[in-house]
Amino acid sequence: MAATGNIRRGLYFEEFEIGHRVVSPARTITETDVVNFAGITGDWNSIHTDAEYSKTTPFGQRVAHGLLIMGVISGLAVRTGVMEGTVLAFREIQSWKFSLPVFIGDTIHVVLEVLEAKKLPRLGGGSIRLSLDVKNQEDKTVMKGNWIALIQSRPAE
Repeated sequence: MAATGNIRRGLYFEEFEIGHRVVSPARTITETDVVNFAGITGDWNSIHTDAEYSKTTPFGQRVAHGLLIMGVISGLAVRTGVMEGTVLAFREIQSWKFSLPVFIGDTIHVVLEVLEAKKLPRLGGGSIRLSLDVKNQEDKTVMKGNWIALIQSRPAE
C-alpha cells in the first residue's frame, strides 16, 4: 500500500543552526497572478490593474501587489524543503520593507537565513527567526524583513 499524507522533508527544530542560509527556487510573477490576487482581495487599484494608467506613474508600468509577493515568497520559502512537513505555523512578521517594485514578468526568489532559535516545548517545537531577502532577476533586493516560524520538534523515540 502506498504511503499517504504529509511526508517530512524539512528539518526539525533541533536541526536548525544559526547562520544557516538557503536559497529558494525562482518564480515569475504573471498577469494572472496579479488579476487573481485583485479578485480575491478586492484590491483593484489602478497601479496594479490598469496598464494605461500605470504608464503615467513614476514606475511606468503595472506593479504587483506587495502582499501578493509576500504570499508567493511564503510558498517559495516552504519549497526550499527546510520546513516542508515540519513547519507548524508562520507566527509573526517582525519587520518588512518594500524596497523596489515587482513588475509583471519579474522573476523572484528568496534567500533565508536563520537568525535565532528558541525552544517552545509546550507548543511541540520551537520558533526560528528568519531573515528573508527577496531578490529579482537582476539580483536586486525588492523586499526584506524578518519572520518567525514555529517548527516541530523531533519526535521522541
